[in-house]
Amino acid sequence: SPPPGTRVLGIDRDPRSLARAVRRLDQFGNRIIPVRGNYADMVSLAAGHGIQSVDGVLMDLGLSSWHLQGPEYGFSFLRDEPLDMRYDPDGPLTASDIVNTYSEEELGRIIFRYGEERRSRALARAIVRNRPIHSPGGLAALVERPLGPGRRRLHPATRTFQAIRIAVNDELASLEQGLAAAVSLLVRAGRLVVISYHSLEDRLGEAFLAREGAHWI
Repeated sequence: SPPPGTRVLGIDRDPRSLARAVRRLDQFGNRIIPVRGNYADMVSLAAGHGIQSVDGVLMDLGLSSWHLQGPEYGFSFLRDEPLDMRYDPDGPLTASDIVNTYSEEELGRIIFRYGEERRSRALARAIVRNRPIHSPGGLAALVERPLGPGRRRLHPATRTFQAIRIAVNDELASLEQGLAAAVSLLVRAGRLVVISYHSLEDRLGEAFLAREGAHWI
């Protein structure tokens, strides 16, 4: 919970997650300011509430268990639902758009760049040859065939799903813009804390903070 006297501006692209947070934090009244939006725009979102600077910024880059377990998100390859993967349900691009309309070359580039998947070309070829693909489960089964079940801790489709999700939500561009926005909002000696979950985020964060003369821990 926020320390006494603290006000928290909470930003989330997903109105469903934001609504859950509002219910959970209702006891803190107007000390919690919920805002629907992208942390890349935190400067303008803060200004809209009369906030010009902050003492600290916490950026959590991960998706929640709700995205994997809840219906209508299209993130989980264990569910038979539309292939969506948007944090913002009003976003212009869905996973289905990418999987069913992008060229084989572009799909391969996305899977390799954002999923760091070595068999990206084979996966892109398999996707294009088996379109249309309508559900996360269908995509996962298709991806598993070229890779094989293997003996791995993660499902074979995990890297491909990560790649498509990042592309759908433009996550790395948002992160870079969000880091710059956070630094511009912070008071002198303010604190920036970033919770990251994979190497792409780590490398981008390390490069950004190195340019700022700081360190990624």
